[in-house]
Amino acid sequence: MSHSSASASFQLVSLIILSGILSLETIKLGFCSVDHNVRCIHIERKALLKLKQGLTDPSDRLSSWVGEDCCKWSGVGCNNITGRVNRLDLRNCDEYDGDGATEHAFGGEINPSLLVLKDLVYLDLSMNNFGGVQLPSFIGSLEKLKYLNLSGASFGGIIPQILEISQGCFILILYLNLEGVNLVKATSYWLPIVNMLPSLVELHLPFCGLSILPLTLPSINFTSLLVLDLSSNGFNSTIPPWLFNLTGLEMLDLTYNSLIGKLPDSLGYLKSLRYLHLSNNSFQGSIPKSIGNLTYLEEFDLRGNQMSGIIPESLWELSSLVSLDICDNTWEGVITEAHFAKLGGLRKVSIGNNSPNISLVFNISSDWIPPFKLRFLYIRSCQLGPKFPTWLRNQTELTMVVLRNARISDTIPDWFWQLDLQIDILDVAYNQLSGRVPNSLRFIYSYNVDLSSNRFEGPLPLWSSNIILLCLRDNLFSGPIPHNIGQVMPNLTHLDISRNSLSGNIPMSFGNLSQLEVMLISDNNLSGEIPHFWNNIPSLYYVDMSNNSLSGTIPRSLGSLTSLNFLFLSSNNFSGEVPSLENFFVMYILDLGDNKFSGTIPASIGESMPFLSILSLRSNSFTGSIPLQLCDLYLHILDLSHNNLAGNIPHCIGNLSGLTGEYSEAYVDQGRMEVVLKGRVLEYSSTLNLVNSIDLSNNNLSGEIPEGLTSLIELGTLNLSMNHLTGNIPANIGNLGSIETLDLSMNKLSGSIPQSMVSLTFLNHLNLSYNNLSGKIPTGNQFKTFVDPSIYEGNPGLSGCPLPTGCQDNEEAPQVPSGDGGDDDDSKLEKLQFVISMVIGFCAGFWGFFWDFGHEEVLETCLFSLP
Repeated sequence: MSHSSASASFQLVSLIILSGILSLETIKLGFCSVDHNVRCIHIERKALLKLKQGLTDPSDRLSSWVGEDCCKWSGVGCNNITGRVNRLDLRNCDEYDGDGATEHAFGGEINPSLLVLKDLVYLDLSMNNFGGVQLPSFIGSLEKLKYLNLSGASFGGIIPQILEISQGCFILILYLNLEGVNLVKATSYWLPIVNMLPSLVELHLPFCGLSILPLTLPSINFTSLLVLDLSSNGFNSTIPPWLFNLTGLEMLDLTYNSLIGKLPDSLGYLKSLRYLHLSNNSFQGSIPKSIGNLTYLEEFDLRGNQMSGIIPESLWELSSLVSLDICDNTWEGVITEAHFAKLGGLRKVSIGNNSPNISLVFNISSDWIPPFKLRFLYIRSCQLGPKFPTWLRNQTELTMVVLRNARISDTIPDWFWQLDLQIDILDVAYNQLSGRVPNSLRFIYSYNVDLSSNRFEGPLPLWSSNIILLCLRDNLFSGPIPHNIGQVMPNLTHLDISRNSLSGNIPMSFGNLSQLEVMLISDNNLSGEIPHFWNNIPSLYYVDMSNNSLSGTIPRSLGSLTSLNFLFLSSNNFSGEVPSLENFFVMYILDLGDNKFSGTIPASIGESMPFLSILSLRSNSFTGSIPLQLCDLYLHILDLSHNNLAGNIPHCIGNLSGLTGEYSEAYVDQGRMEVVLKGRVLEYSSTLNLVNSIDLSNNNLSGEIPEGLTSLIELGTLNLSMNHLTGNIPANIGNLGSIETLDLSMNKLSGSIPQSMVSLTFLNHLNLSYNNLSGKIPTGNQFKTFVDPSIYEGNPGLSGCPLPTGCQDNEEAPQVPSGDGGDDDDSKLEKLQFVISMVIGFCAGFWGFFWDFGHEEVLETCLFSLP
């Protein structure tokens, strides 16, 4: 190795967690008391006090650092013979919050007095918060240091050259951990450095910003490696061949990268593996048959890749398996009880994908008794039904049950409800389950109880107070919402009981749901006024009460929800004026359409909602003019249609930054609402952020179409019909290059149809009828497809195809395709939108949890999610 490469290696080694952890005596971490038989040396005591003085200690963790004998201080260890300090453990033992900022974390600076501790072998500063300060270079002068732990300590800056050690010293390194240290500048030479450590047993480099995983290595020196963790970096290559020479590996973690290609048969060389974690990459193809060589394998995690095909028989021979997670891939074939015959140690099974399509079938006998006792069962988008699986009868240790989109058309049998399971997760959504749901099920601490999209009936069930997420949407539940729901389940953060047949009033006990963040009660038969309990729910950010029979006014207390992002009140019987909405600073979608609101549109909408992306006030009785303040918004959907608005369209409408191309995407990434396009009401959810529309139709607007409107180059739909607009169509309307629907009908527009409209190649729905337009209809491009004369009728001065007048003077009249060409285009577009929405899917949010095997499992709530 060249001198420059060696120097680079010293820079990387400077931040290693350098350990003789496998050969040193066992050292308790944290501030654990240690018996001492000698007193510390005075000069070292003074050095420790200087170190303490430089640290910030918000919780007074160093309160024991008093008295003469520093060997008795918490976190300090001394040599029992010489009395010299040889261990300093200042690790923050509290639960880590991910930012190094727990309330007990040390900060400040590391005083150079540390150099006085000449015999220091062990130094642990992990899990503290040093705020990104430069790691002191003098640490490299601690010549006897064998264990240096800086993980999660929030050191930053350029890696200093702090260890002036010879290559011969590398043989001491057994444990190297740089978790979370920014090694972007070391990405091209980290592997050659690691290859210089022949005694290395564990290598941990997760979250280090590495992007290069070299495919070749001339020779491999670190063959003693037992643990290799390269997770959460930026690797986007295939798995390098040299990795399969590390035949002693017991744990391999490559999760959360972008590794591509197929898993090679050489994977079978790693016969000592016990833990193989390859999730959340881009692997393709099937599992190699050589997986059967890994006879010691206990955990196999392949979730979140692009793998497909039939699961090899050799996988089911791995009798040591405890955890099998191959979900979020596309498997095919049939799984029978014979496949599980040798897997008696299984505690976790996770199979399936996020697609509604099913290609994997479970063909299991009704009298099968499994050889295992599962705690975690996750089966999604696989055919498990039509009967509810009777083999669950002896699975008495289950804490998670997910049977989502499993084609079960049955009732859940009584024996399941009576298993006395202490369930954390219950998700049987998107089946055809029927019957009533009892209140007897016990929940310990649940992130997700999801019974949505089934045929459950009867009253809403009420369970224990530990439920956090409850989704019962799209069922046949009826009757009132239980009046005591807030008292029985006060810990709810997400409640979705939409799309049922619930009736009665909204209960006042909702005010007890102080942790509530999402409330969906839409598409029911609820009536009465909105209660005044909103002051008690400060974290609420999503409210959907649309499509009910609610009445009265919007309570002013609703305005106290300063965290509200989404408010849907459409399709009810609300009336009166809309109160001031000045506190809705973080509002993204406001939908008050199809009600009986009156008065003027509040200017506060434009003044206090800088992030508003969608505003729908359609089908109300608003009067007055369109507030100029709306022009300052980010809006990409503006629907003020079917009101009594008067005056001009604001000239500043061209400033709507959500439609000018100023931003590449909308703020809103969730929501479900109806949008009128091409004269039809369409419901959008996952693709709502792709809809760009302005609808001001059916008002009393007058004046000319403002020229600034033509700068909205992202606009897809413009409907100004049924007003009293005058003047010409703007000559440069051809600038609306994304326009698909243009309706200017039933106004008083005059002049000719601008020739620039020929360049609108995406235009597929046009209506210019009942104006005072004159002259020739343009020809070419999309105008050749507009063969319906009704889109031009009511303009006596127009001529040209497809109108009879003047068509003979044009080129050969276009042939009318079979069916309605416009509708055919519409149909194709809607099919495309449907396909896109099914592929993309939607989920409001994800909530992870750690189960007993230490894995993070992520399950979506039912909010608008697909099977």
